[in-house]
Amino acid sequence: MGREESGQRFRRIAVVGAGAVGCYYGAHIARNHSVTFLMRRDLEAVRRNGLRIFSPDGEIYLEEVEVSGSTEKIGPVDLVIIAVKTTANAELPDLIRPLVQDDTVLLTLQNGLGNEEFLQEYFPDQAVLGGLCFVCINRGAPGEIHHLAHGLVEMGEFTNTGVLDDVVSLFANSGLPVSSLPDMGLARWRKLIWNVPFNGLSIAGGGIDTRQILSDPKLVARTRRLMSEVILTASRLGYFIDPAFAEKNIENTLQMGPYKPSSLIDFLNGQAVEVEAIWGEPLRRAGSVGAETPDLELLYHEICEAVENRSC
Repeated sequence: MGREESGQRFRRIAVVGAGAVGCYYGAHIARNHSVTFLMRRDLEAVRRNGLRIFSPDGEIYLEEVEVSGSTEKIGPVDLVIIAVKTTANAELPDLIRPLVQDDTVLLTLQNGLGNEEFLQEYFPDQAVLGGLCFVCINRGAPGEIHHLAHGLVEMGEFTNTGVLDDVVSLFANSGLPVSSLPDMGLARWRKLIWNVPFNGLSIAGGGIDTRQILSDPKLVARTRRLMSEVILTASRLGYFIDPAFAEKNIENTLQMGPYKPSSLIDFLNGQAVEVEAIWGEPLRRAGSVGAETPDLELLYHEICEAVENRSC
């Protein structure tokens, strides 16, 4: 599908969760399509100054940005891109409902497990897709996003609705690296291979970045054990992941430099951490199929304790 056809399919797009992920991907798409960002914290700043993405691939500056403080004011759209933290999922049904019409597609770019199931439960008549973002990005000043490296989105359908190719084309035509997977479950477990150890050990290690993790032989060994447990659990659930993929994740992370994962930033800022979606749910699913995951269980409890006892 070319740019014109994908534009006709998705004439109106809403981004719900305009943090680093939502703004980064939404800004790329907004250069050629009508995108409205649901914003809270940065709303007035973006209205005044626009949205700016700093990136080694080239800066994106949108001087005029369609933003709104409520989904009721946005109204029905063709595609909803969901990038809120999973800790806010309880609010999603009410947030999304004003955006939905008969053929609205829901795409979640959230971390962890269970997000597609959650959306399908509340919106059973909508096409639900999931996207896994392999990207290093952080928020800067209001209306500014810093893209450090990578950016691939692996995308799949939760149910076979035939819209995946349209959404993949939308991202590709917007200059975003994207690939499709035949099984959304596989995509989720592949992403956990990075998220479980690096987001988790950065918190359990006392607030350390990825370079510090990979500079400590004990933490490197622990990273590999956690990755192996994710691969084991995935295989018990019917998803094969080549162990070489885990090593490639480590290699790519070495190239990131001193990167602070998003869960660590949330932790340090006193914000809600996606404990259950990233560590709790994989642990429960491992138990349901008899997969032994002692390192995952230990890490889950360490993070729960750290979140409970943090002083901020």
